[in-house]
Amino acid sequence: MTKWKSLKRLTLLLAATTLAANAWADEVVVYHTWSKPSEIAALTVLREAWAKDGHQWKDLSIAHDSGANVSLMNMITGGNPPAIFMNSDPGIYRDLNKQGLGVPLTKLFDSIGATKNFPPSVLKNITVDGEIMKAPATVHIDGMVYYNKHVAEAAGVDPKSWKSLDDLFAAFDKVKAAGYIPIAQGGDQFQKAYLLQALIASEEGPDIYNRFYGEKPDRTVIDTPEMRAALKRFRQIADHTDPGSPNRQWNDTTNLVITGKALLQIHGDWMKGEFMAAQKKLGEDFDCINIPGTKAVVVTVDSWGFLNTNNADTAKAQEDFAKLDVDPKLNADFVLKKGASPVRTDADTTNLDACNKLVLETLKDPTKQVSNPFNMADADWYRTIWQEADKYWSDPKRTDDEFVQAMQDAYDQIF
Repeated sequence: MTKWKSLKRLTLLLAATTLAANAWADEVVVYHTWSKPSEIAALTVLREAWAKDGHQWKDLSIAHDSGANVSLMNMITGGNPPAIFMNSDPGIYRDLNKQGLGVPLTKLFDSIGATKNFPPSVLKNITVDGEIMKAPATVHIDGMVYYNKHVAEAAGVDPKSWKSLDDLFAAFDKVKAAGYIPIAQGGDQFQKAYLLQALIASEEGPDIYNRFYGEKPDRTVIDTPEMRAALKRFRQIADHTDPGSPNRQWNDTTNLVITGKALLQIHGDWMKGEFMAAQKKLGEDFDCINIPGTKAVVVTVDSWGFLNTNNADTAKAQEDFAKLDVDPKLNADFVLKKGASPVRTDADTTNLDACNKLVLETLKDPTKQVSNPFNMADADWYRTIWQEADKYWSDPKRTDDEFVQAMQDAYDQIF
């Protein structure tokens, strides 16, 4: 926990002395964590449009959940930083600002009419200490239910009739009896962490969620009946997934649903991109719902950041990139490939589908939205939650008391 903070301090001190002497090539390094077919298809939309402005994209990708923050800082330290990077951690932007390396976007987005058309949840996510510092790329709900319609029909269940998680679990016996996996779940930390945060939001509501995941968490919320109830749900899902779950990536997990081996997956709505890439049709082959009985949804805003290089050509490339990223037409095309929803309320809706419309309808109610911890929480805190959620999920003998004690100890060390 303290290692990350120490690294941040060290690298940023070094950054201030290395950037000034760094030479910049004509190619602009674009650093991100997207590598799945749907993600690559979305990036291609932006890359090709940007190329028409005369800019050359040098791709630099690392796997999701493999230490993107640390890698970004290491590149800065090494004197070869990316001019454009994908990152939503507000702490990164605060640290860059302190070193004069941040690129504010408020004036740019005001001038092109973007700011006034960002939904409140998007504007909140991209604003750091009163200034827009991120260019929003996508809007995601972290815990939607995507299901295979053919499996549902074969098992005799109707997910759209479910009013609560109890209804969902009650239907799983029929699904098992019909020979299908009730719920597909992936095995790495981020997938389990996203499931837990989606369950806390949907079952326990915004107050409990924000007290646990907020910028300044409330220690007293850790040991409450509500948090223990969410852990119970988390364990129930672990008990209903298949033995192949450990170490399985999210898209391979989605493929179990796509290919009719599993009924459903509760994960980010980027799942849809995989269904689309597999030529499956929404409404015929698959469909989507919010978690039944949901009180709140967790909103993720994937965003781009820019590094101040003191180079006019790079600054122009960054500005063109930011404009394209939030263009109402291009962004709609981008999110369609990605499996996400647009970042602007005035986006081109021509090609939006029923799942997009469900997301946008849900986001009309600001009282039912909470932010992904990536966008607001201390990195040490949410990464500790990831670790403890992983331990709890992976060891059926691990008790609620052990989870609570571990989080209380972590709180005392971090805050």
